Amino acid sequence: MTSTLTPPSAGVSAHARDAGVPRRRTRIFALPEVRWATAATVFFLLALPLQLTDTPVSLWGPLYALAYVTGGWEPGWEGLKALKDKTLDVDLLMVVAALGAAAIGQVMDGALLIVIFATSGALEALATARTADSVRGLLDLAPATATRLGRDGTEQTVPVEELAVGDLILVRPGERVGADGRVLDGASEVDQATITGEPLPVAKEPGDEVFAGTLNGTGALRVQVERDASDSVIARIVRMVEEASETKAPTQLFIEKVEQRYSLGMVAATLAVFAVPLAFGEELTEALLRAMTFMIVASPCAVVLATMPPLLSAIANAGRHGVLVKSAVVMERLGQVDAVALDKTGTLTEGVPRVADVRPLPSSCLGERELLRLAASAEHPSEHPLARAIVDAARERGLSLSPAEDFESTPGVGVTAIVDGRPVAVGAPGRLLDGATDATAAHATAAHAAAIAAELEEGGRTAVLVEVDGIPVGVLGLADRLRPDAAATVASLTALTGAAPALLTGDNPRAAARLASEVGIGDVRAGLLPQDKVSAVKEFEGAGRKVLVVGDGVNDAPALAAAHTGVAMGRAGSDLALETADAVIVRDELATVPAVIALSRRARRLVVQNLVIAGTFIAALVVWDLAGTLPLPLGVAGHEGSTVIVGLNGLRLLREAAWQRAASESGR
Repeated sequence: MTSTLTPPSAGVSAHARDAGVPRRRTRIFALPEVRWATAATVFFLLALPLQLTDTPVSLWGPLYALAYVTGGWEPGWEGLKALKDKTLDVDLLMVVAALGAAAIGQVMDGALLIVIFATSGALEALATARTADSVRGLLDLAPATATRLGRDGTEQTVPVEELAVGDLILVRPGERVGADGRVLDGASEVDQATITGEPLPVAKEPGDEVFAGTLNGTGALRVQVERDASDSVIARIVRMVEEASETKAPTQLFIEKVEQRYSLGMVAATLAVFAVPLAFGEELTEALLRAMTFMIVASPCAVVLATMPPLLSAIANAGRHGVLVKSAVVMERLGQVDAVALDKTGTLTEGVPRVADVRPLPSSCLGERELLRLAASAEHPSEHPLARAIVDAARERGLSLSPAEDFESTPGVGVTAIVDGRPVAVGAPGRLLDGATDATAAHATAAHAAAIAAELEEGGRTAVLVEVDGIPVGVLGLADRLRPDAAATVASLTALTGAAPALLTGDNPRAAARLASEVGIGDVRAGLLPQDKVSAVKEFEGAGRKVLVVGDGVNDAPALAAAHTGVAMGRAGSDLALETADAVIVRDELATVPAVIALSRRARRLVVQNLVIAGTFIAALVVWDLAGTLPLPLGVAGHEGSTVIVGLNGLRLLREAAWQRAASESGR
């Protein structure tokens, strides 16, 4: 039976997707395939004893007819519509075979074919629905309504899709947050497991970000909405999962392409199986029955179903563990990876650097507080982790920031803005100092700044130069913490791919080398601009490698797009990186990368297993039918049984044990 793999959003309204109406597990009889199969089975079971007890045909004949209609009308109709589009659907061939059996007096055999065929379709639909349910189970969706606060403090319960950016909402203790936003007032602990995978609630206070669908603890929070409901983190997760379920892997597309030619060949072969024995004197009934049986057992239903269940099950299982794979194509390609390139900040490190040093130049006449205030004011509009660290440091010191006008950000270089009427630039010392003038005083200032930057970098800091009016005024030193699982992840990726990952970073060579030595990376490429990272990826691919790039920032987006497969760190990742990447690590857990690669390889092995199972069943049944006498009911049972076996074999990857095994194989 041809598989129709329904996306998780099928049958769910746009309101439910955007507003976050909770979805329930699919009930068996909610599926039309199950209802029709049940009706066909009931009519068959009512007719069979009447026929076997020699009851008049007028009593059991209509019951068999109802079994034919209820079990075969839907696939027959779909097959006719496909035929109108010049596509031969194997489902239609099954119905034709059943009608052919009835035409030669094998009414019971034809009805049994319809019942088994319909039951197989119902099992397949149920398995597909269970897969979709498992995908939906990844998401603890946001509530349908939220409490919006008016300017006068009045409360109004509104659907979350009516919330606008800038609205103020009240989240009471025990309620779920209705929108992505930032806490303005109150303190509480919020369970963010559905978004970030963090096992413990996270303390939230004014200035902290909260996400739609997360569960508030014992305190009340006033939250300012920062994203529309349709653009919240959880809504983006829903879209990614839906898009993943709507795609087909190259293997599946190839099989479907072959299926059309195979089906035409199968029809020609069926005619030959009927005509040749008939020409040599075989009775019409026997020849037609053999031909109908051949058409059933030679149908490629199990082959068609071999690919997508394993891949979609792997997508669902990975999603439950914080890895959103955007398509079946990506899940298939993950298993082909044989080289890995890792970003540094936000990937190997936690991505939450802290300002450890504030070093104003004596010539600038600025104190530490003013230097930090100017840098934070210029960086305030930026989304880069280093910019957030500088802004956070200024706020922790109680500094008042000025508006940044004419803000510009150049990935890999830094930012510029007008602060208090003066041009301020904040960025990489090597990039900014290249533009220093040749005047003696300016040259000395630049040299002093370069010396301080080198000193900080030698100590493992990331140096950030601050310029005012085009002249260096100070250097900030930032330190980032290595992820606890970074070294183990590098070791796992090395074992999986046969080669140690490379480090591609825009950071300085000293800091990059120091971190690389801690995690076991030998190939270090530092001081890279976005285009340099792309060049490095193309270099790997030019050597015949299939590269997986893992990154999080805007400057990683081009490399993520250029790579064979791109994975973005979702928690700290930029919007551009999340949109560009093929997969997203929703939880801040780097160790899931080797695990999902191992899971993809397991899915690919199951696809091969399924193809072998399907091919073996088809070959054995065809040989039996041609060389001997294969009873029609047994042929139907064998054909449909192989289809069910293949489908259930693919769904094994939905189990928790499948992820645990993949994690074990990856060395986690």
